[in-house]
Amino acid sequence: MTTLIVGASGTTGKQLVEQLLNMGQKVKVIVRPTGKTTDTWKNNDKISIIKANISEISVDEMMNYLIDCQSVASCLGHNITLKGIFGKPRKLVTDAIKLICMAIQKNSPDKPIKFVLMNTTGNRNRDLNEHISIGEKLVMGLIRLLVPPQSDNEKAADFLRVNIGQKNKLIDWVAVRPDTLIDENNVTEYELYASPIRSTLLNPGKISRINVGDFMSRLIVENDLWNKWKGQMPVIYNKET
Repeated sequence: MTTLIVGASGTTGKQLVEQLLNMGQKVKVIVRPTGKTTDTWKNNDKISIIKANISEISVDEMMNYLIDCQSVASCLGHNITLKGIFGKPRKLVTDAIKLICMAIQKNSPDKPIKFVLMNTTGNRNRDLNEHISIGEKLVMGLIRLLVPPQSDNEKAADFLRVNIGQKNKLIDWVAVRPDTLIDENNVTEYELYASPIRSTLLNPGKISRINVGDFMSRLIVENDLWNKWKGQMPVIYNKET
């Protein structure tokens, strides 16, 4: 199996790449021309490195990148800097998701492509009745208005949820919602839920980036796990001891 990964040079994207390589999977990564990659990637024949800005890739180019792929994963996100948060492109993730889906549909693969999107617990799954308080709704509304990456994450997931939907013949998807991301060196036990079990604003949980990478890689490789979460937006937390 070959997986195309966008956002592979980010801290979580790197973890996903490593997990898939450890499983013996082939990987293609799209990284910025100025993005850094590890030397081990350059010397690994199971990984192909594509240097390009995702916002400048045409549909035809993306079709060629995807032609031999059975799965796609996005770990794209905005850099936590003033330029990254408020600068362009403001719809980085949404536009990339639309581009990839358009290319998949034009390729018309024989079997549905698995699409795994890294999203956030700050985004509700509107297919479910996920309750948050009025106060939290007001705060999230302000964040949505004032912090462009929040709106971008919501629109990206909504594109999969609404525009691709549950019965698309060419694309199956899962949107993974990690809570507060932390760094750890090893995969540990983690818990998965269909919806958040704690307040994202008032009582957030933690999840290590390596655990997010582990779950996303397992979704791609393990069909039983995929079938359990297909078309859903699972929330992931580190298991508390």
